[in-house]
Amino acid sequence: MKLVYLIISLLIVVADQTLKGFVAHNFSIGEIRPVLANVISLTYIQNNGAAWNILTGQMWLFYIISVIAILICLYYIFQRRNQSKLMKLGLAIVLGGIIGNLIDRIHLKYVIDMIQLDFINFNIFNIADSAITVGIVLVFIYLLFLDESEKEHGKKL
Repeated sequence: MKLVYLIISLLIVVADQTLKGFVAHNFSIGEIRPVLANVISLTYIQNNGAAWNILTGQMWLFYIISVIAILICLYYIFQRRNQSKLMKLGLAIVLGGIIGNLIDRIHLKYVIDMIQLDFINFNIFNIADSAITVGIVLVFIYLLFLDESEKEHGKKL
């Protein structure tokens, strides 16, 4: 059953790397192409920092943080003590996102971002960034709302 979580992570990595490859090969840096007018566009940028371009150029730090985060995700996915499917799903999604961005950092020395929300002023991001965010939200939902109720009822969601 735990293989399912690794497959989920792999699917996220494949989707992320596929879209990044498409954009890198078909767009010029800074080029914008609307996908849905006034809602979402694809915009090719190269980000050598973290979210909001913080810690620009600190690749060694991102390598260390990524490896530690990957090990933590794998530990909690495979440990027997926590059998929560929601928690493991969230961690698998985070894991896929971390690996997707780490591949870019190792291979390119920057991360390819391309998804731009046109209806709000928000940073351009990628599938890996989205996966990390969604996965963390699922983990928080589990920890904040379900963990204690599972202990009380003896169930694992």
